[in-house]
Amino acid sequence: MTMNILVTNDDGVYSSGIRALAGEMSKLGNVYIVAPASEKSATSHALTLHRPLRVKKIGRGPVYAVNGTPTDCVHLALNGLLKIRPQVVVSGINIGPNLADDITYSGTVAAAIESTLQGVPAIAVSVVGKGKVYFRASEEIASRLVIRIMKQALPPNILLNVNVPNLPGNRIRGYRFTRQGKRKYGDSVVEKLDPRGEKYYWIGGYLIRETPIANSDIQAVDEGYISITPIQLDFTAYAFLKGMSGWRL
Repeated sequence: MTMNILVTNDDGVYSSGIRALAGEMSKLGNVYIVAPASEKSATSHALTLHRPLRVKKIGRGPVYAVNGTPTDCVHLALNGLLKIRPQVVVSGINIGPNLADDITYSGTVAAAIESTLQGVPAIAVSVVGKGKVYFRASEEIASRLVIRIMKQALPPNILLNVNVPNLPGNRIRGYRFTRQGKRKYGDSVVEKLDPRGEKYYWIGGYLIRETPIANSDIQAVDEGYISITPIQLDFTAYAFLKGMSGWRL
């Protein structure tokens, strides 16, 4: 049976990363692209509920641009836009890291989360770099992971978050299965005036501290390895839950 693969991202349907990913996935089966019409980075798991969504087909193939978030794209694709049901969803290739606490903001990861909630296994893939980007290693690990999870399914409510050093393939040292790291951004808010004298604000965080954690995604990438982190959707703090049995309210 031919595999059907949905490709999406948060950098937008015209990004170089999604083209690279779709090209690699086309070697494995039928590729359907449903992605935001423009960049939607840091939109997290936002779903558009208060305005209609517009979908535009691009070119001759099954490529669709949506004026919504990455979550919208996956939700639409899996619930009516596509006439087929994909066996897997791959989100990326994101240009920039989705390490540690980044995953709570990431539209790339959120697309994979939405797919997982809908019962379709998913992978989020990012290359940790800007400027000149090397996609080849990201393409290859995405392909290998898709083949793997088609043979051995991911457990329910688990997705894979993959971060690849921005290096030529021959300089990447391998891969590691990692845990989510921890890093803190500065709380940067810039207040300015527009030409009409009205205030506006620009939010822009800058990295100020990374917490050293053994076998973290940050450590793996810093040491030249691809990081593969399983993410679970059950947020329950089970250890703390046990202690709450003694609370009296």
